[in-house]
Amino acid sequence: MKSIPNFNQWVDGKVTTKEIQDVKIEDLLGRNPIILGKENVAREIKDKAILVTGAAGSIGSEICRQIMHYNPRKLIMLDQAESPMYDFQFELNNTPEFKDKKDNMAFVITNVKDPLRMREVFEEYHPQVVFHAAAYKHVPFMEENAYEAVFVNVFGTKIVADLAMEYGVEKFVMISTDKAVNPTNVMGATKRIAEIYTQSRQSNTKFITTRFGNVLGSNGSVVPLFRKQIENGGPITVTDRRITRFFMTIPEACSLVLEAGSIGKGGDIFVFDMGEKVKIWDLAEKMRKLARRPDIKIIETGLRPGEKLYEEVLANEENTIKTEHEQIMHAVVRKYESAEVDAMLDKLHAELDTCDPMRIVAQMKAIVPEFKSNNSIFSQLDK
Repeated sequence: MKSIPNFNQWVDGKVTTKEIQDVKIEDLLGRNPIILGKENVAREIKDKAILVTGAAGSIGSEICRQIMHYNPRKLIMLDQAESPMYDFQFELNNTPEFKDKKDNMAFVITNVKDPLRMREVFEEYHPQVVFHAAAYKHVPFMEENAYEAVFVNVFGTKIVADLAMEYGVEKFVMISTDKAVNPTNVMGATKRIAEIYTQSRQSNTKFITTRFGNVLGSNGSVVPLFRKQIENGGPITVTDRRITRFFMTIPEACSLVLEAGSIGKGGDIFVFDMGEKVKIWDLAEKMRKLARRPDIKIIETGLRPGEKLYEEVLANEENTIKTEHEQIMHAVVRKYESAEVDAMLDKLHAELDTCDPMRIVAQMKAIVPEFKSNNSIFSQLDK
């Protein structure tokens, strides 16, 4: 299956074989793309200093691209990954529509878990809005590296959130995940704890959380993996034939994050309507057909530690309230007192100092009782 340019170009003789490209898998997800108005976002972004953490990642970088179209006074892009940040800087500096906006962009290399350097960034740029996308996200890696997951996803978030309050940031928008709902893995539990911390803060800074599922084409997602496996002649590996996931495109996810940030009043958790769940096995079959490689096998490899068969955007006790946007819902979640949360995080930090994953995960389960690990190593803590 191929897509071709407009018919008028055929008549003019402008079509070449180079313009015929593979149909994007995004076109086959069975729903129309989500398109939002721009008025609310423009009001929140224009002529302001905006900080994006995790700016070199697939989500952070697209948030930055979209923000630049709204003419911020300064866009501060922060990431600890040197090579991806270098590539992203090169891209933006050589994008024609941004060529006159180089003075409006700043690129910072540092880690959100470094309190001294993060304070320097806030002191120098005084951001008015923060989009916090920096996080570890790969479930199997974080099962093996609980210390680092907690350090970055929980205490890195705490450092940025505390500085946001201290320096009078107007809005702090945290990018969370559907894996934070009834978590079965370390990564999801760390994101839920980060949600709990930011939502418990009482200050003039408005804290807003956005939850969404898997993003097509993002770093580590199944689509690039399947493409690579097909290019190598197969097989395509699916962990379980029954496994399903919600999917969005990167631009969709980021436009919804910006819109949710603009309408949030503080203490909000927004969940996105991502359409129907997609069976990963069906996705693999579609990609095999697109590649015209029916000979390539699809095999099951078994669920990985911490992996769910089905993702959720709401916990059992949570409900939603409609917002002005059909694709954005306001989640009604349990409220925590700030003193209670501070005490729980103090205990978690004390366990972090031991570097003992069992003790760290045990304390995480004390904070998030719905965290039921399906990792055989940590599941014994549930007994």
